Amino acid sequence: MSGESRNPHFCVLAALLLAWAGFASGGDTPTPSVPELRPPSPPVFAMPAPARARVVMVEDAAATAAYKPQPEVLRRMVDRGLTNLTGKPTPEEAWRSLVSTQDTVGIKVLSTPGRYSGTRPAVVEALVSSLLTAGHPPARVVIWDKQMLSLRQAGFEELAARQGVRVAAAVEAGYDTNEFYENAILGQLVHGDLEFELRRESLGRRSYVSRLVTSGMTKIISVTPLLNHNQTSVSGHLMSLALGSVDNTLRFTGDPGRLAVAVPEICALPILGDRVVLNVTDALLAQYYGEERTLLHYAAVLNQLWFSTDPVALDVLAVHELERQRELADMPAVKPNLALYQNASLVQIGVSDVKQIIVEWVR
Repeated sequence: MSGESRNPHFCVLAALLLAWAGFASGGDTPTPSVPELRPPSPPVFAMPAPARARVVMVEDAAATAAYKPQPEVLRRMVDRGLTNLTGKPTPEEAWRSLVSTQDTVGIKVLSTPGRYSGTRPAVVEALVSSLLTAGHPPARVVIWDKQMLSLRQAGFEELAARQGVRVAAAVEAGYDTNEFYENAILGQLVHGDLEFELRRESLGRRSYVSRLVTSGMTKIISVTPLLNHNQTSVSGHLMSLALGSVDNTLRFTGDPGRLAVAVPEICALPILGDRVVLNVTDALLAQYYGEERTLLHYAAVLNQLWFSTDPVALDVLAVHELERQRELADMPAVKPNLALYQNASLVQIGVSDVKQIIVEWVR
């Protein structure tokens, strides 16, 4: 046994025996001092600094005219948002810091509410135009959502044709048997769900990820409107990405508690969450009532686009902005439901504490 590994209590005992021996012999040998026993110092643990999120908000009063988006202004707003978020001097360099020309970029939209209350095609077109100007191949850009019908009705097929990019839907692409989210909640399977189509199962505990996501893209950009949701307070990035990417979602919708658990866990799937490189909140309008219905009399014109790599921070800020707009309109307050976003922080998708979100304005 090496000296470094001796028992300290043995050393103390040996010193005491030597002292006793010297005293008993009556010699002049001085009594050796006994080492003072000190309790070990407690370990010092440095508390980690709270996670921070950064959001760039670009505002231009000319972004809309009578609710109609202005394409040239939106393109400038997109370029300014990208350069300010990434710290790069040009939009081209900003895009290269997010994606490579070898990536297939999937731009996730929320098309079900339509072209006025959902993700606005003009905002997506400004993003696509900027990306293509940076040299990204049009064949490697796909605009997508869950259903092709809603994409068509919202005007995204026309947009794709103008820009020479693709448009695709998660349901039509089918679902990947190897990638899924599973929990104990049984769901009523419907037409389009994988297990219903393969085995005519009526109930299932798995939500399979679309093949459009698993094999049809390598990077994801999420673009969602500033639109209320009756159960989760905002129809934001987490809801759009989670419910738009997997099947068997009826088991969650209609129950805020189930959504608060399932949505963050689905977004945390590596095949999904790890591919998200940019989130843009289309805040040209803030519709604070109506959910999937277009109710522009319950909307405020903001003329803003919000940019972040943190979808949770954007969604939380959206919840509070919708709350603020209701108050400004002297409308009944709606108690915000933040459970979903707090759970998202627990699984480390992003930051839900507004005190830890840094907002930078570009006007």
